[in-house]
Amino acid sequence: MSHVHIHAPHELSEPPEAKPEDEKPGRFSERWLEFSAVVLLSLATLATAWSGYQAALWSGEQSQKYAQASTLRVHSNQQSVLAGQTHLGDLVLVNGWFNAIESGNRKLAADYRRRYRPAFQPVFNDWLALHPLTNHRAPPGPTYMPQYRLAASAAAVALDARADKLYAEGTEAKTDDDRHILSTVFFAAVLFLAAVSLRLEWRPLRIAVLAFGTVMFLGSLVFVLTLPTAA
Repeated sequence: MSHVHIHAPHELSEPPEAKPEDEKPGRFSERWLEFSAVVLLSLATLATAWSGYQAALWSGEQSQKYAQASTLRVHSNQQSVLAGQTHLGDLVLVNGWFNAIESGNRKLAADYRRRYRPAFQPVFNDWLALHPLTNHRAPPGPTYMPQYRLAASAAAVALDARADKLYAEGTEAKTDDDRHILSTVFFAAVLFLAAVSLRLEWRPLRIAVLAFGTVMFLGSLVFVLTLPTAA
């Protein structure tokens, strides 16, 4: 009795070939999620570095402005002391002139007048023209005349104003420094969310975390772009 051999078709006998990993359903979207997370990580890292760099620059600007303001304060105090000494010297000479006039010593009075500062001579002459010895409406002394101005006193006021301006600029630089530091906190949160998204297996949660990180990154980026940049 002859044997009948039945051969199954090759397609039926061989197991189906496994599809490449990249051809599995949903694998393409997984790759895109991973790529998006890596891009977000890279951008957040660059933004963090930029904000930290700007914060360092503004911190240096603050220190420089405060140092300049402090230097100007010292010079202003020096000018104030000089103005006080000059004013005291004028008063001493005027008092000596008064005493010489009261004692009738015209020669001594003339000697005091020769010792006046060149800038003080016109003021004293204007005051003397008001006949202060007999006119009770005259100012009590030449230093009370509106013409009496001390260059050192004006310089002290100007230096003080410049110091105030520099101090205000230093305070503003401190504010910009703080804002850039705050932005690094936001970008650090973005880095955390992007890194976590790479570890999640559940796709809906992964997409939600990545989307939230993207929104936070864009908001932080807009915030940073509104901040002034240090030169």
